Amino acid sequence: MFTGIVQGVARVVAVRELDDFRVHVLEMPPAMREGLEVGASVAHNGVCLTVTAIEGDSVSFDLMRETLRLTNLGAITPGQCVNIERAARFGDEIGGHSMSGHIISMAEVVAIEEAPNNRRLWFSLPERLGRFVFEKGYIGVDGISLTIGDVRPTESGDVEFSVNLIPETLSRTTLQDRAPGDQVNIEIDPQTQVIVETVERVLSQKSGV
Repeated sequence: MFTGIVQGVARVVAVRELDDFRVHVLEMPPAMREGLEVGASVAHNGVCLTVTAIEGDSVSFDLMRETLRLTNLGAITPGQCVNIERAARFGDEIGGHSMSGHIISMAEVVAIEEAPNNRRLWFSLPERLGRFVFEKGYIGVDGISLTIGDVRPTESGDVEFSVNLIPETLSRTTLQDRAPGDQVNIEIDPQTQVIVETVERVLSQKSGV
């Protein structure tokens, strides 16, 4: 389990390509490596990955075909950075919301609005996922627990939503470098998803009676 409170960014120093498979090697600072062992779970841009090797400050992770298909990690090149969060432990403070590290889709950055002390980013989601997005609800964007600001439909049927970012979030994550056209990883709040799908199922059963 993760909390969506990103602990910092780590630089990808090497990428090894295989058939429908990738190995990412990250340069992780000492504080992020403390107590880290092979087999541990670490979220990269919100994607739960397993440590496969540790050599000094270099930590390796395997990415399978489904991970490459569903997330933005397949487009990562050496020198780029990813948001990092170690798996939560019992007793840790949960400052964000419960996240599984299982990405449901990517969303495109469609607009950025600047203000003196914050930044608003707008994202576009496929119509099928729009029913899980509510104003003031939770959502995971590249592994960051965020509160949804506004939600608006588009003429194409897709849904756009915004998040507001304070300077601290911008300074600690890769969202400071995002630009229109970029793809981010999205994890829908699991509780919201369960509630919506349960209500839809109950209503469907009642209408079929």
